[in-house]
Amino acid sequence: MCDSRDTKLALKNGLRSRCPKCGEGKLFQSYLKVKASCDACGLDLTPQRADDGPAYVVILLVCHIAGVAMHLMYKPFLDNPLVPALIISLGAVALSLAMLPPVKGAFVAMQWAKGMHGFGKAKPAS
Repeated sequence: MCDSRDTKLALKNGLRSRCPKCGEGKLFQSYLKVKASCDACGLDLTPQRADDGPAYVVILLVCHIAGVAMHLMYKPFLDNPLVPALIISLGAVALSLAMLPPVKGAFVAMQWAKGMHGFGKAKPAS
């Protein structure tokens, strides 16, 4: 691996959707599309391979929250089950959409900090 990288700082930057190296440049060019490189420090972000990991983590967390909400809403809405179904469904969609970018940023940051998927390899001299 090249230089030592602060994993905790990289994760904080990733959760803020910022470059894991400098914390200044934006990580995404659109909702979930990772930029090719950082505008501030020039870090090449093309080696990142977040794939389905962020979606899996978000679904895991949101489903646990929704499961607890179902148990809490069972008795009060016993006569009208459509109300909790609507509330939980809308809440799950909104929470998932809000959590996806920070979680994907954390995945990219962890890959950079640990030198995974080409982030740790030195570039060949031209």
